[in-house]
Amino acid sequence: MRIVSGEFRGRPLKAVPGTATRPTTDKVKEAIFNMIGPYFTGGRSLDLYAGSGGLSIEGVSRGIDEAVLVDRQYAAIKTIQANIDLTKATERFKVIKSSAQAAIQRLKGQPPFDVLYFDPPYAKQTITADLEALVAAQLVASGALIVAETDQEANLPEQFGQFKLLKRRDYGITVVTIYQFMG
Repeated sequence: MRIVSGEFRGRPLKAVPGTATRPTTDKVKEAIFNMIGPYFTGGRSLDLYAGSGGLSIEGVSRGIDEAVLVDRQYAAIKTIQANIDLTKATERFKVIKSSAQAAIQRLKGQPPFDVLYFDPPYAKQTITADLEALVAAQLVASGALIVAETDQEANLPEQFGQFKLLKRRDYGITVVTIYQFMG
């Protein structure tokens, strides 16, 4: 795993030890950013299931101003910190050890996010519930892009609430779905 493009391009990323976390492959990461960017002129991102932190670090490398990364596993938090340290831009990242639901409550009152990454464990698909909670907490900016990485079984809806499907692509067992918040 590495940072594919941008300011931190080519730097290697550590994976979370063990089998509890499934890292996004470089091929899928590059495809995601080609669909939503590939580069940004600022903004804030949120990853509620950050794992190694690869998606958020890639986003900051490509121009996102600030990334908030959430994971509840201690091993993931240690890996995220190590990967952020490689960027030498630690002030652009905020790491929270918490469940997704508790983090949403904790983030209430902060400015909304422009890009939101969702790559929860495949067995625990809570993307629609998480998005509803984020909207209720006013943490989703108008026009925000939502990146959902799931398996073939997830069957995310074409549209729900104020989220409109922009793109859906299959990469083997991985499905990447991009929504835009129309609120």
